[in-house]
Amino acid sequence: METYIILALVLALLQIWIIPMMLNMKNMEWLLSNRDGPVDDSSSVLLARSRKAYANLQESLPAFLALALLSMVLNIDVTNAACWWLIFRVAHGALYVAGVGYLRTLAWFGALGSLIAMAIQLI
Repeated sequence: METYIILALVLALLQIWIIPMMLNMKNMEWLLSNRDGPVDDSSSVLLARSRKAYANLQESLPAFLALALLSMVLNIDVTNAACWWLIFRVAHGALYVAGVGYLRTLAWFGALGSLIAMAIQLI
């Protein structure tokens, strides 16, 4: 389970910082500065989508981490559902940035179902 927790945190790091930074390379001077003034990043649709994908991840990451840690404390194996949650969240982020709406929604439902499966196993 520790591996899935670490991978979930790596996913968060990618969606919080690395992907938006890579999509915002034109503002590298601002990224490396004290950031006293605002940055003009309104022209990048991909950057806006990546930020929305991360905002969506913020909704389910705490629940995933809580369920994963609780499964470790209770010594209940929920690794299969945790693995599927991670797969669905990676797919969701990629599909969100790519602008593929219907498959993104299916990935979101898959991740939600994985969280529900984790919770049911803990009951």
